[in-house]
Amino acid sequence: MYSGTYSFVQISTAAYRISITRLEKTMESLQQQVAQLLEQQPTLLPAAMAEQLNVTEFDIVHALPEEMVAVVDGSHAQTILESLPEWGPVTTIMTIAGSIFEVKAPFPKGKVARGYYNLMGRDGELHGHLKLENISHVALVSKPFMGRESHYFGFFTAQGENAFKIYLGRDEKRELIPEQVARFKAMQQQHKQ
Repeated sequence: MYSGTYSFVQISTAAYRISITRLEKTMESLQQQVAQLLEQQPTLLPAAMAEQLNVTEFDIVHALPEEMVAVVDGSHAQTILESLPEWGPVTTIMTIAGSIFEVKAPFPKGKVARGYYNLMGRDGELHGHLKLENISHVALVSKPFMGRESHYFGFFTAQGENAFKIYLGRDEKRELIPEQVARFKAMQQQHKQ
């Protein structure tokens, strides 16, 4: 009995190592494909890349070059959201069934109640109830959009779907707000360590 169990453990360990090696090669291959897409079509959004490569949007974001992204565990989602009301105007985007909803306003304060992070925006601001336990990762992404510098927080589910994004705000000249960029880059750098 003991030798049979030992053999099973050896086989299981070997199979596990093979699985990890395949996963690492797959990730490396995806990183190469993403790098190639970025070179050929630099304006392509991660969602469009995901569609082209038949993977999730999170897979793409996670495969972006290191200088473009920091990925943190979803357990940090509430802390990140709680810091945003003092940043000033941002653009919150939700894509649902091909439709895109945008709210350009300061991100509202929130509080946890009844299993949700409840957004308490003023009139004209975002209201809602976020199920943060469904957020497995938050990505801090720096990728040009329409030829302009752009940065956003992407909140992703365990299935790799984007739940919502929060883009840094722009002033009346459509320029990023420097204080927000500095805060974002500091947070991004902090999570890369």
